[in-house]
Amino acid sequence: MIETPKIIETTAQLVATLHIETPRSEMQHVMGPGIGEAMAAAKTQGIGPTGPWFAHHLKMTPEAFNFDICIPVSAPVQAVGRVKPGQRPALKVIRTVYHGRYEGLGDAWHEFGDWTEANGYKTAGDLYECYLVGPESSPNPVDWRTELSRALV
Repeated sequence: MIETPKIIETTAQLVATLHIETPRSEMQHVMGPGIGEAMAAAKTQGIGPTGPWFAHHLKMTPEAFNFDICIPVSAPVQAVGRVKPGQRPALKVIRTVYHGRYEGLGDAWHEFGDWTEANGYKTAGDLYECYLVGPESSPNPVDWRTELSRALV
């Protein structure tokens, strides 16, 4: 289930970023370690996280994901291992919040895309998933919240 989408103006955000390209079948095996690696860099350097982490999906195919794990930080991260400094630009986005377990995200994105198209909005090819509340906050998937955003063009 998604909330009614809204148009939002975001501000630029410094991030510690870790790039991943992986087959869909490997996503559950690479996501956790990648988040841990990016979080460790931000925490070790004393600059974050300053908010919930998010994924910036650059390209998705039926076979694979190409995305950045992004940890909001208060200052540029010093590159360490696969973690690099980055910035999410200020954007005008259409945004909704999905309620539920991660396995439902695909359906949520389809519902969001259908709503966006039906309401005449055009979006960029990339997308953002911000994990507001997840298993680290509540064991109950009913409580989980994932913010879905696409830049408007």
